[in-house]
Amino acid sequence: MARVIETALPERLGRQFRWLLGSSWSSNLGDGLVLAAGPLLVASRTDEAFLVALAALLGWLPPLLFGLWAGAVTDRVDRRRLVMTMDAVRVAVLAVLATCVAVDAAPIWLVLTALFLLGTAETFADNVSGTLVPMVVHRDDLAIANARAQAGFIGLNQLAGPPLGAALFAAGQFSPFAAAAVLMAAGVVLVSRVVLPTHVRAAHERGTVRADIAEGVRWTWRHPAVRTLVLTILIFNVTFGAAWSVLVLYAQQRLGLGDVGFGLVTTTVGLGGLVGVACYGWLTARVSLAALLRIGLVVETLTHLALALTTSPWVAMPVFFVFGAHAFVWGTTSITIRQRAVPLVLQGRVNSVNLIGVFGGLVVGAAIGGVLAQHWGVTAPFWFAAVGSAVFVVLIWRELRHVAHTDAQATPEGAAGATPQPGVDA
Repeated sequence: MARVIETALPERLGRQFRWLLGSSWSSNLGDGLVLAAGPLLVASRTDEAFLVALAALLGWLPPLLFGLWAGAVTDRVDRRRLVMTMDAVRVAVLAVLATCVAVDAAPIWLVLTALFLLGTAETFADNVSGTLVPMVVHRDDLAIANARAQAGFIGLNQLAGPPLGAALFAAGQFSPFAAAAVLMAAGVVLVSRVVLPTHVRAAHERGTVRADIAEGVRWTWRHPAVRTLVLTILIFNVTFGAAWSVLVLYAQQRLGLGDVGFGLVTTTVGLGGLVGVACYGWLTARVSLAALLRIGLVVETLTHLALALTTSPWVAMPVFFVFGAHAFVWGTTSITIRQRAVPLVLQGRVNSVNLIGVFGGLVVGAAIGGVLAQHWGVTAPFWFAAVGSAVFVVLIWRELRHVAHTDAQATPEGAAGATPQPGVDA
């Protein structure tokens, strides 16, 4: 058993990382429950495609509205206290939502409001969480630490959480939200045990919030590899957001899946991601980062096309699996490059710029997807995503040369399943 623990969580990563990872895993399981239960609750209150897409948009809108502010706050305050506060807010919102659902007093407007509030708190919590790993783990171990964190995210948020959330929802609509509140509360307790090095700047060293935000944006734009990743995720999340905003309706109406079947869709994506992360070291030893990213963009384009064409869950599930592998390979690469490249005092702000790219694309895509599905059916957003992605592949292809330069400086991580060490310097 000791050998298994050492392999999964090497002692050199330290006790602080284990507390942090435990908090992350607990919160991710809670998020996984809501990942399936939230859309199911919306669909139980309305069958209008626009409102279903609006629910996805409200979950994705807060990072666009508050992301840059969250980055500036992250770099100005005690990061541990900030993540504890934001997770406590999520506990409160989930508890209220669970209670209202239990007493049959949760109309669609209240559900949508709760999803927006959860997304707002998550914006701050996720942004600050992305800065904690490099504060407790040595730079040379960031790749393996991120691989372990991603494995927990995939296993709990994507694999275990959604089917469990769907099953709990089928048993009692309030129960997945109540369970998520308990898990989030456990995450608050665990992260409270983490001891961080001093990182808060003295008052005389701080500029205005606007100046701090501008500094983070300028740094991101001037760093070729990080800039390229942000631009790419922005562009491709427009097409992804259009299709995935109506995924619950697509699963139910196009594939003929029930509540539990919808949970299995996200589980299948997560399973693909787990395989992708596990194979990441093997992949990056044989394929350059730029080539890997280019292959991923082609895979994403073909994913949308295949889902637009098929009506069979037996065809769709392998497609979701492959997409999951691509998505988490991309995510692990992006996280590690940013953590290695960005100075500690700027990580919150640069992370927030990346979040703007991620969720800006999702919000625009969700709005497009809702309109398309409302007028032309649930497959229309997938056709839009397939065509749009094909065009974007051509437009972004040459920009990935910046990541190729980063790859040339990389020192591969030798541990199995670990992410590469891109060697990007600030």
